[in-house]
Amino acid sequence: MALPQTATVVAVAADRGHNFSKPIQDEITLIAGLGVEGDAHAGVTVQHLFDKKRNPDAPNLRQVHFMHAELFDELAALDIDVSAGQMGENLVTRGVPLLDLPTGTRFQIGEAIIEITGLRNPCKKLNTIHPDLLKAVVEKRPDGSLNKKTGVMSIVIQGGKIMPGDIIHITYPDGDPVPLECV
Repeated sequence: MALPQTATVVAVAADRGHNFSKPIQDEITLIAGLGVEGDAHAGVTVQHLFDKKRNPDAPNLRQVHFMHAELFDELAALDIDVSAGQMGENLVTRGVPLLDLPTGTRFQIGEAIIEITGLRNPCKKLNTIHPDLLKAVVEKRPDGSLNKKTGVMSIVIQGGKIMPGDIIHITYPDGDPVPLECV
């Protein structure tokens, strides 16, 4: 799959608290097997509060949340103003077809290596940002399935520092591609 332009990191964010939005940072540090250093969602086991209540011993497949800046452009055209970190993402990319990548795709950003585990499952809290946001990011396809555009979740394979402007190198998994599903 050819990339339309250079794939880059636009913004990085982290928050120690379980708040919906995350403040923008100058840089973040990823820790292998855990996630973003100092972020509430870092951990070996699931840290998302809803999922933690259901199965606290489940593996954490949501260590790092990626969002594509192209979504912000699309939303702006609908008069929905959303900025980096506001939907809870840790990394904002540009030039990466996030939603078209298969499960197991890896990103190398500097020394860090991150592997995509699935789609982010959007929730109604998005409407606290704008009353039409959830509807704008979840489209119903003609076949009745849903197109969820709120980014992808991933795990950290190898740690490292990441900052805006970093180049993203993409490696596709071997074998038949496995489409992304919500994790």
